[in-house]
Amino acid sequence: MSNLVDNTAINNIHNENTKMLYTFSGSYDITDVCFLLKEISGLISESDTLYREKAIQSGTHYSEMLPVEYKPSDDYIKMFHRSLDESAPKLAHATAVVANKILRNRGKNIVLVSLARAGTPVGILIKRYLKEKMGLEVSHYSVSIIRGKGIDENAVRYIINNHKEQQIQFIDGWTGKGMITRVLNQSCSDLYTKTGIMLNTDLAVLADPGHCVSTYGTREDFLIPSACLNSTVSGLISRTVHRSDLIGDNDFHGVKFYKELIAEDLSNYFIDKITSCFFSIDNSNLASLVDNEPSDIEPSWIGMKDVEDVGKLYSIDDINHIKPGIGETIRVLLRRVPWKVLVKDINDKSLCNVLQLAREKNVEVEQYDLKSYKCIGLIKQMGR
Repeated sequence: MSNLVDNTAINNIHNENTKMLYTFSGSYDITDVCFLLKEISGLISESDTLYREKAIQSGTHYSEMLPVEYKPSDDYIKMFHRSLDESAPKLAHATAVVANKILRNRGKNIVLVSLARAGTPVGILIKRYLKEKMGLEVSHYSVSIIRGKGIDENAVRYIINNHKEQQIQFIDGWTGKGMITRVLNQSCSDLYTKTGIMLNTDLAVLADPGHCVSTYGTREDFLIPSACLNSTVSGLISRTVHRSDLIGDNDFHGVKFYKELIAEDLSNYFIDKITSCFFSIDNSNLASLVDNEPSDIEPSWIGMKDVEDVGKLYSIDDINHIKPGIGETIRVLLRRVPWKVLVKDINDKSLCNVLQLAREKNVEVEQYDLKSYKCIGLIKQMGR
């Protein structure tokens, strides 16, 4: 299935952005990724975490403010390096699995489109794997997707106009509750209604503990170290921003570029560390992992059972205050006001980063019998 339905659809997506060549890649090399994002570094400042949390829970959309970038302690940075050393072979293997699944399902005529920020490093890893192990050169763009607002349609239109005969493969880092999967599905449906463009909504991720997607490297809730830091492992870019006074109708969604953090940047180090493991991957079980039985492929959304049970136990009405999985829990600790962290096994070594952050921020940790996830982060409900 190609991206475009007919020439009328092409005409419907034409705007000034589609005629320009974009080369913004943050601190990554342009051969690894092109960010389709508007640089707004001098136009927006970060908001204090408590102020931002109160504003979000009072109705301000999270994409209209930026969190303060967490300054990691020396101990936390050491833990990041230790975690990366331990997990790099596993991450390389998960990359190999998901890359081979993409080729099996979609063929070679593809363009990779990662969802910034968490999807960006994974998109680069898949691009590198396809080139270094399969001899396949593909384009890779990173675009914004925002819960409650959808995917950046201008960015998608740019890609379609420049890759008319190629299929888009969407990429993210991991799944939590699967909210972004749902947002992506709705965004693609809306785009089809507006323009007649039908996109394949398949979302490829390294880890799918919530059983929310069909294309994944593993369904284990394991630590992806890129979740442990913010911009310094994501090309020195902020979270994406969408605010009407900053983003015009024909603009891409916005982003800050933290060039002042270049000395602390680990973005390329992270990529190179995992890429170096590609040629030592054990291929003996790769075929069986790629060619799963259909029952293993289809999303069951089983992770929502944990989320619903926790919501009932702690009287949490807003599901957005429950963030399941290691990656999402770390996000809560890094940029929200956390209430407590639930862990399946407090002695699980893969939770060391979560527990370190919880200690640093004086967040209560409770052991809880989770079924799909190793941990869940709970956001403090302001006013309670």
